[in-house]
Amino acid sequence: MRAAAAIGVVILLSPFAFAGEKLTEEDRIELTRGLSSEYATVRVLLPRSKKALEFNSDGTYDKKEWTAIARDSGPAARSGDLVQVTRIEIGSDRIVLQINGGFKGGRHWYSGVNIGVNGGQPTQVDQNGDSNAPGGTSIVLLFHKPLEPIKSAQIKKILAPVLDFEKRSATQIYAETLPPEVQKAIKDKHVMEGMNHEEVILAMGRPEHKSRETNDGIETEDWVYGQAPGKITFVTFKGDKVVKVKEAYAGLGTQVQEPKVPQ
Repeated sequence: MRAAAAIGVVILLSPFAFAGEKLTEEDRIELTRGLSSEYATVRVLLPRSKKALEFNSDGTYDKKEWTAIARDSGPAARSGDLVQVTRIEIGSDRIVLQINGGFKGGRHWYSGVNIGVNGGQPTQVDQNGDSNAPGGTSIVLLFHKPLEPIKSAQIKKILAPVLDFEKRSATQIYAETLPPEVQKAIKDKHVMEGMNHEEVILAMGRPEHKSRETNDGIETEDWVYGQAPGKITFVTFKGDKVVKVKEAYAGLGTQVQEPKVPQ
């Protein structure tokens, strides 16, 4: 009993006993997906810098230092320029965002950039110099404490004094090119036949499971959403197009039941 009590005292007095929640792997994945390849409009002079520009999580930064760096290395972007986040690094107490390919990057890397993956119809951006940022740089977002669970949307709000992500994100640019019925389905988190891989991801996210099979020389791929107990959605692709959407209900066991048809 005394040993148990002693252990309890040690736990209570431990500096970690009152620490906040830690950043999970799911949080890291969401941050990477939510920030990578996103576009932002620059609100202040953004210097080119070999060392990542320091920006605090309370929304403050050393304006004089940024100005001095810009004087020595030149600007990566000026107010109104469109830039892109090209890489994310998540540390124990910081998040580093590479902008326009970093210090060695520049205008050439994103001229005529295409948005779209998995065979989706790409949207071409900046053929005529709308994004006229001359170079790249990096920004390190400093939290000055161990990272706790946080979402990409919160990171964008923190960076709002220098980067405006609200005008047009990469996802928005692509979604705006889609037919109205597809846009509505994505908004309603619903999959339609005829959608491609990227449109399904926009609507439902990435699937929990994937499987492929070949019948009579025709290869299909199934994406599975949901888990028991609850609704399971099967999305079948032939090539890059959805050819079938099926919903079923799974109980606590392994058996999957078809949805009941109203009498």
